[in-house]
Amino acid sequence: MESVRELASEKAAVIFTKSSCCICHSVKTLFYELGASPAIHELDRYANGRDMEWALRNLGCNPALPAVFIGGKYVGSSKDIISYHVDGSLKQMLKDAQAIWF
Repeated sequence: MESVRELASEKAAVIFTKSSCCICHSVKTLFYELGASPAIHELDRYANGRDMEWALRNLGCNPALPAVFIGGKYVGSSKDIISYHVDGSLKQMLKDAQAIWF
C-alpha cells in the first residue's frame, strides 16, 4: 500500500487505470484536454497490479479504477471526476495543485 501512496504523490495529478478500461481512457482524455499532464499508472501492466488495485480499495477507492489523485489526495473515480468537471471544480482543483496554470 505504501508504494501506491508514493505513486499517488509523485505528480500534481495521478490516475490509476487499466489499459483496457474505456471510462479510464475518457478520464485520461479529459485531463489532457484541460491541459494537465497526469502520471498514468496502468495497473494491468504492473506485475503487482492486482495488489496495487487492492491497496487502492483499502485506501477507500471504490470502484478501484480509475482512481484519481490531485495534489496527493484521492478525489474520486470516474463518476466523481465527471461531476467535478460539470460543476467547474475539477479545473480549480488542478489549478490549486499546480497541475495546470490557466
